[in-house]
Amino acid sequence: MTLLAVRGLEKSFGGVKAIGGVDLRFERGAVHSVIGPNGAGKTSLINMLSGIYRPDAGSIQLEGQELAGQPAHRFAAAGIGRTFQNLQVFFNMTALENVMTGRHLRERHSLAAALLRTRALQRAEAQSRQAAHDLLRLVGLCGQDDTRADAMSYGALKRLEIARALAAQPRLLLLDEPAAGLNATEAREIDALIQRLAEAGTTIVLVEHNMALVMEVSDHVVVLDHGRKLAEGTPHEVSSHPGVIEAYLGSAETPAEEAEAAHA
Repeated sequence: MTLLAVRGLEKSFGGVKAIGGVDLRFERGAVHSVIGPNGAGKTSLINMLSGIYRPDAGSIQLEGQELAGQPAHRFAAAGIGRTFQNLQVFFNMTALENVMTGRHLRERHSLAAALLRTRALQRAEAQSRQAAHDLLRLVGLCGQDDTRADAMSYGALKRLEIARALAAQPRLLLLDEPAAGLNATEAREIDALIQRLAEAGTTIVLVEHNMALVMEVSDHVVVLDHGRKLAEGTPHEVSSHPGVIEAYLGSAETPAEEAEAAHA
C-alpha cells in the first residue's frame, strides 16, 4: 500500500530548477533510498517532503491527505518525522531529555494541569520518560539516559537524533545522510538500526551517499539527476543501470547544487 504519493513536484531557486516534475510512491513498511550525484536535488526533495521548502508545483499526499504548501509543523502532525545531516540536538540536555522533546506533538496538557502538577500530568510525564528510555535502548544508547549530549560521540548523536524523531511516533521517517561523517563501525551501527526499524514496520525514506549502506538496507531505490528521476527499482537494478553509472561518473557540482547552497 502506498503511504506517501508525490506527483509533479517542482522547485526552483533563482531560476535554477532543483526539482523538475518528479513523481514518486513510497510503500508502507519499506526502506526507500533516494540517491544521486551532487546537485541531483536530494536535499530539495527531502526538504519539501518535510515541509521546510514549499514546492512551486505538485502534490504531496500522505494516505490521501494533501500536505503540499502546508507549514512544517503540519507535516510533523500528520506523521512525517525527519533527521538532519547537520545535527539538531540540544547539547545542554541529557540524552533522555532530548528524546522527550520529540514527544510534545503527541502530548496534550492544559496550562492548569501544568501549573497544578496534577496526578494525570505526573503519570503522563512518567510514561514519557519510560518511552524515551525505551527509544534510547532501541537505537543502541542503553545506559546513556543521563549523559549530556555534549559528552556523546558523533556517532551516538546521530542515533540520538533518530530516537528523538521516533519519539513523535511518525508514520514515515525521513533520514537525511544518517551515516555522513561516521567511521566504518558507526556506519554499520546505523545500518543495523535501519534494519531493526524496518523489521518493526517503520516506513523509511533514506537520503544517503554511503552506497554500501544503501545497497544493504534498501527495498527500493530512486535515483535523481539534475532534479529529475533518472531510474528506480531494486538496489541491483539501479546499480547496473547505464544512466546511473554515467551520472555518478560525471558527478561534478551543478548550478542546481549551487542554488540550493545559496538558498540554505
